[in-house]
This record gives sequence, structure tokens and C-alpha cells, in this order.
Amino acid sequence: MSDTRVGVIGVGHLGYHHARIYASLPDASLAGVVDTDPDRGRKASDDFRVPWFRTVPKMVAAGVHAVSVAVPTTAHCAITLELLNAGIDVLVEKPIAANAGEGREMVSAAARNGRILQVGHIERFNGAVMALAETVKEPRFIECHRLSPYPSRGQDVSVVLDLMIHDLDIVLALARQEVTSIDAVGVPVFSPSEDIANARLRFSSGCVANLTCSRVAPERMRKIRVFEMDAYLSTDYTEQEVLRYRKKPGPVPPGVSPMEHILIDALPVKRDEPLKLELESFIRCVRDRARPVVAGEDGLAALELAEQIIAFIRQN
Repeated sequence: MSDTRVGVIGVGHLGYHHARIYASLPDASLAGVVDTDPDRGRKASDDFRVPWFRTVPKMVAAGVHAVSVAVPTTAHCAITLELLNAGIDVLVEKPIAANAGEGREMVSAAARNGRILQVGHIERFNGAVMALAETVKEPRFIECHRLSPYPSRGQDVSVVLDLMIHDLDIVLALARQEVTSIDAVGVPVFSPSEDIANARLRFSSGCVANLTCSRVAPERMRKIRVFEMDAYLSTDYTEQEVLRYRKKPGPVPPGVSPMEHILIDALPVKRDEPLKLELESFIRCVRDRARPVVAGEDGLAALELAEQIIAFIRQN
């Protein structure tokens, strides 16, 4: 499929950028957008010179191979099922659905129809995270911090679903093992649900992950640290930087500080717009019928774990 006809459903802040990037990709052609808001629909239509469809069936009838779904989470399931059942591949923004039950329906529909289902966990396409994932082999301890000031949107859900779910997806990908225990705590500050949360996860391999998220922090922080038997890696999502610390070979020479016996190197990082890399990957998967980096099953696993953490917090 040399020229994949792709559409975007929901051209608010994020969906607009999906449309912008699709319009610029050499292996894809933006076939149109759907939005119930006339102002947003017309703007995207005018900016990218594509049709604005009022409904999903009209876009489907126009002929598209793949679609990005960037609507409110509560509408993810219904729209994604409609597309998958029509034989269209889907990239749905994170979280995959409003709840794990809906997520399971979506994963089943993709399998039943032989369609690609990718979930928009964009941090997996951050250059630093990609470099980290390629380097980490057997993590023993993972520590994540994701902090930000209070947002203008998203405060209707727990910070676990709003922010921590990004890191849950990454931790699951790094650990590659079953979670055997959960300990978590969270508190509301300005919203009815958790605004600050911490979770401690233990995996069947013995690896432990400690995740902290807050949306009432004075400054933004996006960091993940991974400890292996022979290395410590510190990753800054924002700066797209990964530093690796390793002990030099052999014993520490007499009179030398152990801290001077450490090698520090920066991993090579591909610095590009993560959303562009994500959409390019989606188009390749559609063309080659390949499994996405973040398949529906991965997005579902992150959502199921997030729900378990929230349940633990509220029961304890």
C-alpha cells in the first residue's frame, strides 16, 4: 500500500496535530477529518485542504485505510469498534478506553477483523525512551517521576489515569514480566479524585518499580531511572537525554575515590517530534501488517494496571 489514505476523528488540540503530520507524510495522504464542532472541522479542512465530514460513516464511505481517533476517552470504544468492524485500522489515543472492559472489546474486535489497533502512548516514541528500551536488559529497580502544575483539563479523572499511565506502559515494556504485588497511596488536593499518587510494583522477576505522579507540583518533571546489575541509567524525557553510569573494570585503585571509578556516557538519542515518529510507525504497520510498538493489548495492560492501582488506593 504505497499511499495510505488516512483520516482523523476529533481535531481538537491533539487531533489537529495528527492531521498536520499526516498531511506532510510521503507515504500517507490525509483523506479528511471528522469533528462535531464546526469551527474545528472547518479550520482543519481549510488548513490541510481536505474534506470535513460531519459523521464517522461519511468518512468511512469516502474510503480510508486507517484512522486516528482523538476524541474524549468516553467515546473511544464506540468509534473504534465502528471503524474496526468496517475493516479500518485504528490508532486510538491513550488511554485505550474509559475502562478495561471497553478496552477488551476493542482488542477482541481488532483480532476478529484482522485489523491493526495501536494505542497512542506517545512517550514510547520519545527518543530518550527508545534509547533506554534498546539498552535495558534485566532491570532490578525502576523509578519514575512525572510531575506538573495543575492542568486546565483532565482533572475529572485520577492522576493515575491522567499521568501515571504513561509510565505504567513504559515500565511494563521494560520489565516484561507479570506484576505480582501492588502497594499504592494517593490523595486529592483540588479535584474529587487523586491529584498525587505513588505506586510500588513488584514483578515476577524480582524487579521493583516505584512510580510517583503529581499534577500539583510547582515545576514539570519527567524522569525515569533504571538500575541493572552492571549499570544505572538516568533518563530525562523533556531533554531527551539518557546518561549511563557503569563501574570501570577491575578493582578501585588504592587512594582513588570510588566515585572516580565510574564511567559516564550519554546514549545516542534520535531527537525528533515523538508524535511524528508515532504516526510514521503506525503507517508502516498498516502498510506491512506488522504489530505496533504499542498494540491494543499493551494499551489494555496499562489501563488494567492503572485501574488496579486506583482500586488499591481507594480500598486502603
